[in-house]
Amino acid sequence: MPAFQYRGRATDGQVTQGSIDAIDESAAAKLLMGRSIIPIQIEVVKSEAATDKKVDKEKSVNFLTPHVSLDDLIVFARQMYSLTKAGIPIIRAVRGLSNTRSLRLKMALLDVVASLEKGRTFSSSLASHPKIFNQLFVSVVHVGENTGQLDASFLQLSDYLEREQATRQQIKAATRYPIFVIAAIAIALVVMNIFVIPVFAGMFEKFGADLPLMTKILLNMSHFFLNQWYLLVGFILLFVVITKQYINTQAGRIKWDHLKIRLPIIGSIIERSLLARFSRSFSMMLKAGVPLTTALSLVSEAVNNAFMADAILNMRRRIEKGESLTRVAYASDLFTPLVLQMINVGEETGRVDELLSEVSDFYEREVDYELSSLTSKIEPILISIVAGMVLVLALGIFTPMWDMMGVVN
Repeated sequence: MPAFQYRGRATDGQVTQGSIDAIDESAAAKLLMGRSIIPIQIEVVKSEAATDKKVDKEKSVNFLTPHVSLDDLIVFARQMYSLTKAGIPIIRAVRGLSNTRSLRLKMALLDVVASLEKGRTFSSSLASHPKIFNQLFVSVVHVGENTGQLDASFLQLSDYLEREQATRQQIKAATRYPIFVIAAIAIALVVMNIFVIPVFAGMFEKFGADLPLMTKILLNMSHFFLNQWYLLVGFILLFVVITKQYINTQAGRIKWDHLKIRLPIIGSIIERSLLARFSRSFSMMLKAGVPLTTALSLVSEAVNNAFMADAILNMRRRIEKGESLTRVAYASDLFTPLVLQMINVGEETGRVDELLSEVSDFYEREVDYELSSLTSKIEPILISIVAGMVLVLALGIFTPMWDMMGVVN
């Protein structure tokens, strides 16, 4: 708890001064009034420990320091829920939670404590670290501290973050096998073109036989890998740089995110995952008491898809002009009939948050099912690619060998 230096006037009119411990200046003034001292000046005492912490932060945090993970945020939100529900003061709770393994989170929480001791609100203190606490996180905390339900806000945040983490883990588990197979195929192609095909090329040159078209293609490809590899690397790097620069533009980001939704096989999974995230985030914001237009702005950032975010912001602008949520949702051409029906019923009954929560549960179950069957859908494609490689090798290498054996015989 910070210390304050004060000057005040006692009941007998004499000026008195001293120090007092309090949460903020307002609390210090109330304590002085309780002691029959009218405060004239109250100043916070600068702590040497705070200065040392700032110096330590500048020395210890650098670009090699790991970023704050979603697991760290989940633990923080869950522990803050328990502490605030038990009635622990915020400064004491945040200071206790600063003893975490994540160095960036630790330094951020220490800075939050310093801001709280200066009289700033909890939400504004968190907002000063946007790379750790996004706008959605800060807004829910802001509503919670203004309504006196900070514990409920942290409970909502912990549930939301846990569902987000579960979805990410499922996506990683479902894509691990395809990524491994594709990487193995790429390594096999490199090894084949650098070490295998050149051996057969030397053998074919000794015989001087007329080679089939497929064999010539394989030999030319191997020759290119061995002698003009820098052109291939340069082309790949140029393509990556140009694509990355285009995606970093607003128009490019919107088109790229729209393309991801239209991809075969995984496009529907991405779309349903985004709809689940939209429904869950929007429901949480409305349940927390965030105004409709503000909630749409925050949800547009939470979906992490520029195409959907642009459509959601267009919805917000039309609502600001006086249109209903149902009408702008239909006009956005963004949502499935299920979401539209739930929004329509929810707006009529005043239960949009509850119905959207049910929609998010439905889409999350669908995403779970699609992810569990993703491997079985991709396996035929991977098998076809491997079979194609074997066929090319058979036609390009073994066919001329058989022809040569026939000539010899």
